[in-house]
Amino acid sequence: MGNERLKMMILAALFAALMGVGAQIIIPVPPIPFTAQTLVLPLMAIILGKRYGTLSAALYVALGAVGIPVFAGMKAGLGIILGPTGGFILSYIPAVFLIGLIFEKGGRHTAAGIAATVTGALFILFAGTVWYKWMGNLSWAGAFTGAMIPFIVPDILKAVFAAVLGVLIRKRLESARLLHAALR
Repeated sequence: MGNERLKMMILAALFAALMGVGAQIIIPVPPIPFTAQTLVLPLMAIILGKRYGTLSAALYVALGAVGIPVFAGMKAGLGIILGPTGGFILSYIPAVFLIGLIFEKGGRHTAAGIAATVTGALFILFAGTVWYKWMGNLSWAGAFTGAMIPFIVPDILKAVFAAVLGVLIRKRLESARLLHAALR
């Protein structure tokens, strides 16, 4: 079991790094850019499961918090986390847990993956928008117009794609005995 746990921790670190890379793939749309990290995040949850996926998301946030430039635009620091878009970043941790939980309870099938990742995407959008409204002292209409509405369709599409891809990758890793189901 020790080697399996180590393997899962290494995968968690790898996915935290992939989140950092995904954050740099940007389509600049003010006020909040589209990034590929919202594609990596559901993959992380589906492949690693709720425990190690959450560890990976927490590691990603911690790396950025201590100054390693893993956030969009090579940004880092508590100023980003405590700024207007920090709610999106902070919501990654519970979102990964939620995605992993729904996926595991749903039987680890593609349909469960889609339900889980779409729920997670909507959770991130809602939590991030509430934070954005609060930190930006905006109206609800302004917050939803700026931080949620433009991202609903792209984030749901990314979530569905990530679910299908994640379930496929996970099945391949399990059949190759590279991923141990009991440890997630």
